[in-house]
Amino acid sequence: MANGSRQAAWEFFGAELKRRRENAALTQAELGARVFVSGGYIGQFEQAIRKPQLDVAQRIDEILQTDGFFERLWKKLIKEQPYAAYFAHVVELERLATEIYEYAPTVIPGLLQTPEYARAVFLAGNPFATDEYIEDLVRVRMDRTRLLKDATRPKYWAVLHETALRIPVGGPAIMAHQLEYIASLMRERKVVMQVLPFAAGAHPRMGKMMKLMNFEDAPPTIYTEGVASGSLLDDPTLVRRTWASYDHIRAAALSPEASLALIESAAEDHRRCVSTS
Repeated sequence: MANGSRQAAWEFFGAELKRRRENAALTQAELGARVFVSGGYIGQFEQAIRKPQLDVAQRIDEILQTDGFFERLWKKLIKEQPYAAYFAHVVELERLATEIYEYAPTVIPGLLQTPEYARAVFLAGNPFATDEYIEDLVRVRMDRTRLLKDATRPKYWAVLHETALRIPVGGPAIMAHQLEYIASLMRERKVVMQVLPFAAGAHPRMGKMMKLMNFEDAPPTIYTEGVASGSLLDDPTLVRRTWASYDHIRAAALSPEASLALIESAAEDHRRCVSTS
């Protein structure tokens, strides 16, 4: 389903939600209270600005007595979108976020990847896939990276463990180009980056990625990922605890200036590997 058609389908979802809510004589705030979200969220669902999660669609069906209509429509729309079901909502939230903070222990975050690096990552995870399938995955990922090039882009701050700089994903030439691209984003002040060096030793979130997102009109959200799974968390206690661990990681990391120097040095190390091979 093309992006325009998919958006039109979500607009239909929102229009139906509004119609059936009004038929039930409920305000946005009243429906929101019954499905455990704010009335503002219901308004954003109706305008197709924000997409509900599955459990919210199911509760809407229960309250409006729509016999599973919104659950079935949600599943159809999610099935026909290009992202895994557990990640689709994260992509929507990235577009709404005012600030995105990431910690990446081993792999360059998707929003920063070059096509060549992304292709190497997908090939490693799908060794028997066709070229067409891999190229579709790369195209979808590159669509996401445009977020950081928009004039209205969110503030983006990431901490990369030095491991992510040293693993020659796709070979030294591709890795050098990837790091040079990140360095260019830093010099253009489109992103803020820090590197957690090997010398920092043990630290919070050892080996575990995390993405923290702030919004103008919604509580902050945390995303963590496992094997073929992901979790979106907005519980205030968990959010505070995760922010604290992220602050500890930033405190242990190199300054942005020293990080840029290390990224450029690592890129040069990869380039030397190309010239000597």
